[in-house]
Amino acid sequence: MRTIDKHPVRFGELAGPLVHGAMFFDWQLVSTQEFARGMEYSFEDLVADGAIPYAPVGLDTSIYRYPTFGETVSADVIVTHVGDSSLKLIYEMTDGDGETLSTAQMTHVTIAPEGGALAHPTGVRERLAERQTKRTVDVGPAEEPSSDETYPTFEGTFSVNSPHIESSELAYFEEYPRFADIALESHLADDGLSLAKLAGDKQPFRIRDWHWEFKSPVRFNSELAVECDVQEVTEDTVRVNHTFRTEGKVRIQGVTEYGCFDREGNPTTFTAEMLAPFEA
Repeated sequence: MRTIDKHPVRFGELAGPLVHGAMFFDWQLVSTQEFARGMEYSFEDLVADGAIPYAPVGLDTSIYRYPTFGETVSADVIVTHVGDSSLKLIYEMTDGDGETLSTAQMTHVTIAPEGGALAHPTGVRERLAERQTKRTVDVGPAEEPSSDETYPTFEGTFSVNSPHIESSELAYFEEYPRFADIALESHLADDGLSLAKLAGDKQPFRIRDWHWEFKSPVRFNSELAVECDVQEVTEDTVRVNHTFRTEGKVRIQGVTEYGCFDREGNPTTFTAEMLAPFEA
């Protein structure tokens, strides 16, 4: 199902010459809403009934190229599994030439007003089942590295205030990668490096591959701690284990691999200067 058709990359979506990594999360969320409306099980109706619609449970994504100003982005959503209350979708983003920009696989559940997963109504389940197709994708981070090297850990803490929330008074889906990015940039600054000075022909520390598991929501007015444990550093990858906590409880946990891209959005390698803050 085509959910975004030739969306032009706009100025407010850029971080430097390329779109911000959080935009891929945003386009996934927009796509989910369009898909839900097509299934006659819309976000609007679920929110009006006090439910939390299509909450993410698990997410795996790979970005192959970052689009830039003047390009267009389209998105297609494919149903691969329909459970009693769960739904697994593949999201494929393409550029104006039809080349794949990113592929994501996400499992959703809708949370009932009283808590717990809300079962799909019979008619909705039937419509979803009609669209179900067999497809598998290999996306997300590589297997855990076997190196015994020790790398840094760092942390950021954020107040989840009104600019960061959506209508269910939970942290907005798009905000989590932003919080992770800010924690990483703060680590660079603590080492005396500025991302603005590092970036030029190469655009470093762009989110590229990730696997995140969503355990429970992050609510309005929470203090969110983002713990970052660096696991691997190569000229192609900085791999970080991320743990998001509020009130001492784990809300999101996963692995993020950051890459370096050129100004046209294609993958390239980090320089030694960029990687210095992550040396063992």
